[in-house]
Formats: sequence, structure tokens, C-alpha cells
Amino acid sequence: MSAKGHGRRAVRAGMAGQLAALEVAVGDRVRAGQQLGALEVMKLEQPLLAPCAGVVAALLARAGEVLEEGQPILEIEPGEGGEAPAPGPAAPDPDRVRDDLRAVRERHALTRDEARPEAVARRAARGRRTARQNVADLCDPGSFQEYGALAIAAQRRRRPLAELVRDTPADGLVAGTGTVNAAAFGPEAARCLVLAYDYTVLAGTQGATNHKKTDRMLGLAERWRLPVVLFAEGGGGRPGDTDALWASALDVPTFASYARLSGLVPRLGVVAGHCFAGNAALLGSSDLVVATGDSSIGMGGPAMIEGGGLGRFRPEEVGPTAVQAANGVVDLVVEDEAAAVAAARRLLGFFQGTLAEWRAPDPRPLREVVPENRLRPYDVRAAWAALFDEGSVLELRRGFGGAVATALARLEGRPVGVMASDPRRLAGAIDPDAADKASRFMQLCDAFGLPILSLVDTPGFLVGPEVEARAHVRHASRLFVTAASLTVPLVAVVLRRGFGLGAQALAGGGFHAPLLTVAWPTGEFGAMGIEGAVRLGYRKELAAIADEAAREARFREMVRAERERGSALNVASHVEIDAVIDPAETRTWVLRALRSAPAPAPGRRRTFLDTW
Repeated sequence: MSAKGHGRRAVRAGMAGQLAALEVAVGDRVRAGQQLGALEVMKLEQPLLAPCAGVVAALLARAGEVLEEGQPILEIEPGEGGEAPAPGPAAPDPDRVRDDLRAVRERHALTRDEARPEAVARRAARGRRTARQNVADLCDPGSFQEYGALAIAAQRRRRPLAELVRDTPADGLVAGTGTVNAAAFGPEAARCLVLAYDYTVLAGTQGATNHKKTDRMLGLAERWRLPVVLFAEGGGGRPGDTDALWASALDVPTFASYARLSGLVPRLGVVAGHCFAGNAALLGSSDLVVATGDSSIGMGGPAMIEGGGLGRFRPEEVGPTAVQAANGVVDLVVEDEAAAVAAARRLLGFFQGTLAEWRAPDPRPLREVVPENRLRPYDVRAAWAALFDEGSVLELRRGFGGAVATALARLEGRPVGVMASDPRRLAGAIDPDAADKASRFMQLCDAFGLPILSLVDTPGFLVGPEVEARAHVRHASRLFVTAASLTVPLVAVVLRRGFGLGAQALAGGGFHAPLLTVAWPTGEFGAMGIEGAVRLGYRKELAAIADEAAREARFREMVRAERERGSALNVASHVEIDAVIDPAETRTWVLRALRSAPAPAPGRRRTFLDTW
């Protein structure tokens, strides 16, 4: 109520601000809800509305005046208003597309493959998929949320904006979050972050804007513990970005940021085609690498090689998959991009949890895996087929360090790591490559909480002048150092030969280091191979026997005695191993042992994993 008259209605400032305008004068008739002026607050105009119909009786403030909250601006004498109010605004059409929204939609449309049919066609002509096709295949339907799709190359100073929008969508990096295998493991376990270099955009090179985007995504991965899948095809650092304020770009944090995720979250690198320089550095920092057979991977591509005066090469000659699989760079070789994506999904699954559905194989063939002739080799993978859940085994680095085979597998749906001697390669003797392979595999399993099953059949470490020239002492010793730091349980099963330091190394450092150490009836033990031990230990005694036939008979007798001493049953009787078991019961023994171990403690287990 006004002090100057009963019944008047005051219009007051709803908040502190400047009276921007008054659109009425004393004596004007107004209708209820009519705008009388506006109050400017922090560059926004707050309309002043008439609280009722009537006549403006008094103006208590002037345009331009700064008002306090609640300060009166004008008064209205209630009564009949002016002209009848116009009909109120119609209800907004929820399907109406405003100009600003239309512009956003049009810009997003330009980032899709459909907007670049020629680039997609060129890709298809080479038998390749686009980055977006790979991401769509990897992630569960409807789960991928892209970050930075509107990015363009930092080349505004040299190219028209429209051209950059058209030709450099997302600045050549499709990035975002989604889920993978949610149906099998649930949405929480299925969380994932994807980085996919787009080879149709400036050959998948790393520009200023996509470096910025990559760093943003890697920060999310670190903070929220998101596994990363990296599609790494591309040529490395990009020349020609003119907008960035840098001289060398050697201060970008991308490579350190990706490396910092080592041991924190699983990181899978996938490459099909050419992957050089910066792209290769990220790929090589990954925990597991999947590559198609026609890929080329190198720390420098043809241009860098030629620029360094080191010759001219075709991309296919620089780090082809055949070379990189044999030297351990690539963990898994696949036929094409579809197979690579399927492999990435499957690999992620081993770090996502236990499968509810599984089928156990018939275990009886395990009794025949090791030949009765103790001198015959065999394929240890035959043991895998009868030991692990059907169809669950995925071997890694098959072309490298073949004396020890490594794989991921499942027991009753539970993921486990497997390392197994392969008697067909160097008779199972551990050379530097096999030592590196097994050591790094143990780190991988430990970092992500996978128990390890070691299937042992080795004469020990490979020996001789040639292997020692390869720094074998250091490579072999990695097995002991790595095993001693394990936080996950290790179960050792000696299938046949458990000889020397090599056998101890595969058993985590010694036969009492594992959670459980058992042997099959074919198990043999000793400080070195039995025949060699007899010839070395009894050299003088044998040499003293002049008759060759008698000497050989004595040798065989000694071998039989040493075999008895080193037999699985005798070694178990001294409690140097925990049991001798029926091979067909191996799965049962291993599962019971793993159930006795506590679940891995949450949190980071290893500071980092060796890249090797």
C-alpha cells in the first residue's frame, strides 16, 4: 500500500540493478501483466510487469537510476485498464528448430562420415574402415558419447574456416566415452574411453587441437579410472598448424599423460595400416597391442627416415607386422579391422570381470598331453584346451619368446593369466626373449588383478656363449625380481621337467613361492637335466670304466637312480612340492587354490608396467 494513497499497488525492483527504461507516464492506463519497463542486472534485462489493471498514479524512479532491491519504481491505482490485452502467446512448438539450434545441427552433421562420401569411399577402396565405423563397432549400441567433435585443425591463418570445417572434422581424432561388453559384465565394469585417430583427416596426424583434446580425455581416464582403447593409425606430429602458440611443441603433455595411466587402467592399442612417430609412441606405451597383418609400425616413418639422410623406403618396409610380431611389439595379429575390434572387445573382457555363463571341457585328455616317452616334445596348447573354459583362451605374443607361451583364459568364468613352457621351442629352455615375455606378462596380470597359472616343463635357462652375449643374466633375472613383487596368487603345475633356476623362475622364484605347487605323475625335478647331471657329476667314475658297454650300462643305472630321486612322488614326499595329482583333476586343484586366496585389494598394484 502506498503512503500517498490507499489501495495503490507499487512496482518494486526485484533485485539491485539499474532502471534501464520506463515505458509509461503518470495517467497512462495499463493492463495486468503489461511490461512497464526493464531493470538491467549484470547485462541482462529484467522486465517490470504491471501487477494489476489500472492507472499509473506516480513515478518514483527515473531511467538510469541505480536501485536497491525492493525499492519502489512506480504506483498503480487499481481500476479499469487500457485496451483489452492481446491474446497470450501460443504454447511453444516443441518441434520448432530455432536458427541457433539449426546451426549446431548442421555443424555436427559435417563431422559424420555421411558428410564426406569421397573420403569414406577412398577408405573403403583400400579395404579399410573409418575411425567412426571402428568406434561404433567397439562400443555398445547407443553408449558412445563424443567429446570435441566440433574441433578443427589449427590452421585458420592459412585456410578458410569453411574449408577446415569441411575437411578436418574433429581435427582427425574421434574421442569419447562409452561402454564395451555391458551385457556381459554390467555398465559399471564396461566403462571405457576411446581415442581413434582418423586417417581420412590429414593422415591421422597429431595436430595442436587434437593434442589438446587427447590431453582432456586422458585426464578423464586418470581421474575416473577409465580403460582406454586407442586406434593408433596415423603419421605422428603434424606440420602446418599455424594457429598454435608454440615453437617446437615438445612441451605437450600427451605422451607423459598416457604413460601415467600405466598400471592404473588397461590400455589397448589397435592399429591397421601405417602407424609412425607420435602415434607409434602412444601405441608402444599401451599394455596390449593388436595389429592387422598389413600394418607398419615405426618410431619414424618414411619422411623422417629420408629427412635424416637414412634412405628412401616405402611405408610397408618400415616395421611391418611380421617383424613387429616376431620381436614382441605386437601382442596379437589379426586379419582385418573387424577382427581387430572384436579382439579389443574380447581383451577388455578379461579385465572387466567374471562371466556368468561358461562351459567346462572334458578334462580326461589331460592325462595324455605329456607323452609316455619322456624325450618327446608336445604341444602345451593341448593342455589349455582341456583345462580352461571352452573357447576362453586367447594367446598373446605367439611369435615372440616361444619357449614360454602366454595367454589369457578363464576358469569357471574367472579371468586368469597363463604362462606355459613350450617343449617344441628350444625344448622349453628359457632364452632372453622368453624371460622378457614372461616377466612382462606377470606384470600385466598383477596390475589388473588376474591370478597366474604357470605350467612348467623346462630344462632351465638356455646356456652357452651365444646367449650370454645377449645379456641373458639380466634378462633371466627379471623373472625373479618381477615374481617377488606379485600381489596376485600364482599356482604352479609341473607337467614334466622342473629343472634348475628356470623352473624356479617360472614358479615365482621357488616351489614354495606359489599359492600352490603341484606336479603331474610325469614330473621330474633336479638342479639340471638328469642325463647332464649324471655325466657332469659322475664324470670321473664313468671315465674309469674302460669297457664302453659297461660304461653305458652304468650310466643308465645312474640315470634311473637320479630319476627316482627326482620323481614327482619322491620330491612331494620331501614336501618340496605340495602334491602329485591326476592331470584330469588339475582344474579342480587350481580352482580350490584360487578360492582360498582373498580377492585382490582395490587400488593401484603397480606403479607402471614395462613396455617390453
